[in-house]
Order: sequence, then C-alpha cells, then structure tokens
Amino acid sequence: MEAIVDCDIVSIDEFDALAIEIRTSTATKYPAREHAKKAGKQLGVKSGLVYLPGEGVSQWEDSDMGPPFRQRRFFYYMSGANFPGCAVTYDIGADNLTLWIPYTPPSLVLWFGTTPTPDECLAKSDLNNVKYIADLPKYLNSTLEEAGSLFVLRAEQIPKSLGLGLLKPSIKIDTSALLPAMTEARVVKSHYEVSMIRRANDISSAAHRAVCEGCVAENAHMQSYPVIAGSGPNAATLHYDANDEPLADRQLLVLDAGAEWQCYASDITRTLPIGGRFTKEGRAIHDVVTRMQDECIGMIAPGTGFRDMHLHAHRVATEELLKLGILRGGGGGSRVKKTVAEVVEEVLATGLSSAFFPTGWATMLGSKSTTKNKRDMILREDLVHMMKSSANAAAGDASFGSTAAAAAQVLGRPLEPGMVVTVEPGIYFCREYIEAYYLSKPELARYIDTEVLGRYWSVGGVRIEDCILVTEDGYENLTTAPKGEEMLKIINGK
Repeated sequence: MEAIVDCDIVSIDEFDALAIEIRTSTATKYPAREHAKKAGKQLGVKSGLVYLPGEGVSQWEDSDMGPPFRQRRFFYYMSGANFPGCAVTYDIGADNLTLWIPYTPPSLVLWFGTTPTPDECLAKSDLNNVKYIADLPKYLNSTLEEAGSLFVLRAEQIPKSLGLGLLKPSIKIDTSALLPAMTEARVVKSHYEVSMIRRANDISSAAHRAVCEGCVAENAHMQSYPVIAGSGPNAATLHYDANDEPLADRQLLVLDAGAEWQCYASDITRTLPIGGRFTKEGRAIHDVVTRMQDECIGMIAPGTGFRDMHLHAHRVATEELLKLGILRGGGGGSRVKKTVAEVVEEVLATGLSSAFFPTGWATMLGSKSTTKNKRDMILREDLVHMMKSSANAAAGDASFGSTAAAAAQVLGRPLEPGMVVTVEPGIYFCREYIEAYYLSKPELARYIDTEVLGRYWSVGGVRIEDCILVTEDGYENLTTAPKGEEMLKIINGK
C-alpha cells in the first residue's frame, strides 16, 4: 500500500491567510496488471502481444515550447504512466506487463527535467517490469516469434521499429480486435478508478459551488474537456466553447465543466439563472430537465437498460412540453377526444421530442478524451425506430440509423455494478436546427405551437449533469455540486 498525498487550499479567517491542508488516503498502486488482464480476457486469446504507444512530445511551430501534455487514455489504462515518450506491452501468454520509458540524459534534465526511473514507476504502478525504450525493438522481434500475434489499436500504431519485412508469415498483426476489447474492459471500473473519479467529482463540485459563490478554487491542474459556458442562443449549441459572448440580456448560463484527477475525469453541468432569478420560461424548462434527470437517476440499478432509460427521458420531455403548450396533439380530423396519455403516445411516436432533446441521457465516464466526444446523438428517425422496436429489441441492435450506429451497442446493454455514467438530459431551442428539420415538415410541424415556441427561443437551453456510480443495489451520485433550490440560495447569498 502507498499513501497518496492530496491537499486543499483553505482560508484561515483568524490570520487572514491561506493554508495548505494535507489530505492523506491509503490506496493501492495503480492497478495496471488488473487492467491488462481484463483486456486480455476480452480479447479471448491464450497468446499474443499487446502493444500500446503513449503520447510523444510535441512542440509548437518555430518554438521550443508546446501544448500541455495529455496522455493517451488506452495507454494510461494499461500502464498508469503519465509522462511522454513511453510504450507498454502485455505478453498475454506469459502474463507479463512491461512499461517502456525514455532515458533522459543529464544534458536535457537542465532544460526539461528528468523522467521517472524504473524503480519509481514500479513503486507507483503494478507492473511486471519497467525497461528503457531503446531496448523495445529487440524485445518486440524476439517476443513475437513465440507470441505469434501483435495486437494494436489501429494500423498507424504498428511500431515503426518493427522489422515487418523480416517477420515470419505466421506472425499476425491484428488492428481490429484490441479497441473493442479494451473499450469493453474499461466499462466496469476498478476500485482505484472509482476513487479517482470520486476525487475529480469532489474538486469539480467544489468549483461549481465556488462559481455560484462568485470565486474559483481547488487543486486539479487539468480539465477533462474544454469548458462549455453558453448563454442565450449559445446554450442551445451542445459543444459551444468560444465562451466569449456578453451575458447582457441573456436568461441562463449553461456551465459544463469538469476537472481531471490523475487522468480520471468528472463531467458536471449546471444551468444558472443570470442575475440570480429564473424567468418564467427559464424556470419552466429548468423544471422539465430536473424531472428528466431525477427520474433517470432514480431508475439506475444493475440490469436496467440504457434503451429503457433513454425512452423514459423522451417520454418525460414529451409530457412536459405538452403541458407547456410547446407541443400539442396533431389533430387529424378524429371526432373522438383523446386522453392526455393518448396524446403523449401520439406525439412520442413521431420522435418529435428529439427536436428539443437531440442527445442521449448518458455517456460512459472514466479517463475521457480531450473533447466531449458524445456518440449518442439520436435524431427523430432513430427515436421512432427505437419506439417501434423497444419491446423486443435485441441487445446490441445496430440497425438504428447512421447517426446512432455508434451508440447502438451502448443503448442495447444493461447497467452493471462498477459502471460510472453521466446522467445529462437537456432541453434545447436551437432555432436553425428545429426550423430546418422539424418546422419545415408539415407532418411534424402540426404538433408544434409556433406561437408558444416563440416565447422560448431566448431561453436557449438547459442541461443538468451528474456522474453516477452503479452499485450492487442501486447507485451512488458522485457529484455534490449544488443544484436546484440549493444552487439558487448560494447564488443569492442566502
């Protein structure tokens, strides 16, 4: 066991000063071998060599400086090494995980600092061996003679030092199996990973609270993704990141920001009323999204299907938008008056809720990429297909449509203990999008009251997002950032 030292910056009013408060916790070393074994199990082979390169050193053009270093996530998952110029190999048959690190000569230490030694890497991460990367080509060629197969994430990551022309024809290079295997291995988190995600959420929640209080705090040096801070029409742009619009005459601010802790991410969104008070329309939409999120979180438990929760979120959105008058029954000349429930089903079956809720309810969370890579865009055609097939859809059904094909596998699987997911429903009023794809189609436009909708364009959008750990008997919300009435009280100093 090793002690991970953490700290907070705290204010001591008595002395009008800041102090560093040391926080210690006992945790195991980074579980690199556990992760490697999980990936190997998912590959389903008894022998072979996995090769993953880490991120290299990059510099800006005509400069001796470069952008902040950000490690490749699959490499980090299997190594725990967060510095440039490394690689990792896992010999499946021998169960041998080796980290390959660069040697920094003393002449470069002066300029760029040293890199961790092999002993330091072994002390931090559970590895079989740590060796210098200059010896990697020789190892690859000799080990592949017995391993028989080389697994890489993609063709461009085949090591250039490997003498491909000298390899025996019997040695196979596989560029397709490793990515899905490692992706599946990363779905259920280890205890170490959950502790890292929990800490990232603690920091981010404190930061969101500080924003409400009008200040900034805490001790994480990286963001999980570029901050999204959109107001007015910009709040309807899912990945708005210019963050340079004035707030005058705007109703709401969608603040999507999460800190990263030791390469593990948090992902938190709050929608704040500008000026401390919601407008009538802003409050109404915030209440809709709050109900969507509360009910989706309440459904989280092992065995619950992503698809079922996604459809439930759309049902809630449809019910609430009908109550507000933004959506309405389509008529059709029938003299039989429909019940509210029947109108909800009629509108829901059109997939029209995706005009205002075009994304999924959740994404997987862990060591995320630099951008908020949402693969769960669900357009109307895909939602209609889901409505028709949800009763007997097979797990992993990939027939949704081109926009949702990447999300089909996620939507078709049940939740499992150890998964960490974001729950992030939203309602958006993107005028260009709604006018082009919904109001332009008479069969859909008849379900929208444009006069009522006109009162909501200036709302822009509302999103609320928490990070949820699936437990054996339900869930744990890892996000403690204030929301709802607690958020409003902080904003207004109560």
